[in-house]
Amino acid sequence: MKARTMRLSLLAAGVMLASGALHADDQDARAIAERLVDEHFQESTLSREEQIEELMWFAKAAEPFQGMEINTVAEGLTTHIYERDVLAEAFSELTGIEVTHNIIGEGDVVNNMQTQMQSGRNIYDGYVNDTDSIGTHIRYGTTINLSKAMENEWADYTLPTLDLDDFIGLQYGTGPDGSVYQLPTQQFANLYWFRYDWFQREDLQKQFRERYGYDLGVPTNWTAYEDIAEFFTEHVGEIDGEKVYGHMDYGRRDPSLGWRFHDSWLSMAGMGSPGVPFGNPVDDWGIRVNEQSQPVGASVSRGGATNSPASVFAVTKMVDWLDKYAPPEASGMTFGEAGPVPAQGNVAQQIFWYTAFTADMTDPELPVTDEEGNPKWRMAPSPTGPYWEEGMKVGYQDVGAWTFFDSTPEDRRTAAWLFAQFTVSKTVSLEKLMAGLTPIRESDIFSEQMTEMAPKLGGLVEFYRSPNESNWTPSSTNVPDYPRMAPLWWQNLSPAVSGDISPKEALDNLAGDLDSIMARLARAKVFDTYAPSLNDERDPQYWLDQPGSPKPQLDDEMPQGTTVPYDEMMEAWMAAGSRE
Repeated sequence: MKARTMRLSLLAAGVMLASGALHADDQDARAIAERLVDEHFQESTLSREEQIEELMWFAKAAEPFQGMEINTVAEGLTTHIYERDVLAEAFSELTGIEVTHNIIGEGDVVNNMQTQMQSGRNIYDGYVNDTDSIGTHIRYGTTINLSKAMENEWADYTLPTLDLDDFIGLQYGTGPDGSVYQLPTQQFANLYWFRYDWFQREDLQKQFRERYGYDLGVPTNWTAYEDIAEFFTEHVGEIDGEKVYGHMDYGRRDPSLGWRFHDSWLSMAGMGSPGVPFGNPVDDWGIRVNEQSQPVGASVSRGGATNSPASVFAVTKMVDWLDKYAPPEASGMTFGEAGPVPAQGNVAQQIFWYTAFTADMTDPELPVTDEEGNPKWRMAPSPTGPYWEEGMKVGYQDVGAWTFFDSTPEDRRTAAWLFAQFTVSKTVSLEKLMAGLTPIRESDIFSEQMTEMAPKLGGLVEFYRSPNESNWTPSSTNVPDYPRMAPLWWQNLSPAVSGDISPKEALDNLAGDLDSIMARLARAKVFDTYAPSLNDERDPQYWLDQPGSPKPQLDDEMPQGTTVPYDEMMEAWMAAGSRE
């Protein structure tokens, strides 16, 4: 039904554009649109004519801004490089708006965004900024409320066929008031990755069953993950003459170590509250909010859970597994250095693996693909820890989304809004998905093209077609100032990873620092809305005795390991996600 409605609205838009004789400019624009579709955007859920009419809308809407030069920015993912090299050039040719889509480091994106928000000086006209910063954007009063803008100043500049209901991650850039502040342009999840070919070997299956008393399969809890890590590292040891490891991670003191933890690692163990997307009242950072969405504390002594028993368990396991079961060099690696390692062929599994690396795993020359280029590996849901309960988020999802500030002159901001919509329009979104494998539209995920690609992608398509995908979510609206607070994670937890202090001591320091920053920001009165209002400290046991998060320490944090056959699990996922 949605598809039919979409086609009718596109055709209606085409009728409006085509009414009367085409002007010379219209004829030129149509020729450009036709060539762009034929050269760059052949794969789409729209028909060729629908694509052309959508591009014609951009050409018409951009007329007031022809000749303008704008600057936008994103981090260095394959998807954003495609936006720079293909989409920016195509948009410029179609509209006469010269776009420079800058690619810089993720930290630099955040720093520039923070500078622009604080100084009011326009640095970029549009940012692709992770929705992890949604809590920042809803509070400072400097981020454009997209919902309001689309109804007011952007009413004539919002693509009639934008189809917000088709976006799979729109909720992550939405505030507690229901307003959209960030428009997704790419997203990828943090999943479990494993060597399917090794797990299928009868000799290894027999050996595992004899040693651990249950079947080698996709682990559904952390005990099974640890058993499998130990099995491949200590008991299998070598495969085809090469030393193998049962785990991969990274541990260098670096900003990316913060991602390793605050990208929902504590929540995967079960630290937070039930509720999707973020956990309410305690989120995946351990920050509690009151009924007015005001942060009231991260420390257990204030009702938070950042330094709770579940968090201590999570960090302890990360440190132990890195030391015992990962390649020795892993402890000195950053996120970027560790990412390609499983593709080298000597790692059995990874509990915390970003699907952004999918494209890097599909090269036919790699030892993790067969002669036909089919993957020897698969991705699956990550196992959950002993504190996890039904209704909680399961893992992390990174969502890069277009974000705009009131410090950008309105004409430049509007021109950048047109480019942002172009990068997510149905005319181009499927080609962009096939290039970068970071989906944003449901229609693209369920397209015939992705069905054909699915066998080469090791479970990526199946994951995104399952309704369970919505249980993987970014950082929450509870985090009041992401740029200031995110660095606290790697600064405080890296001494625990290196063994200089205990995980409990590191988490106590982290929770205290998070509370201190929130208290300081509240005193400075920098927020327009949802300002922190910290609870008074009291005996932590008071909060541990209350129902929900923070949760008291379990008597048994490592119950019996449980696994499920991969193919059986995928059948269930595909049945849950099937369309009529």
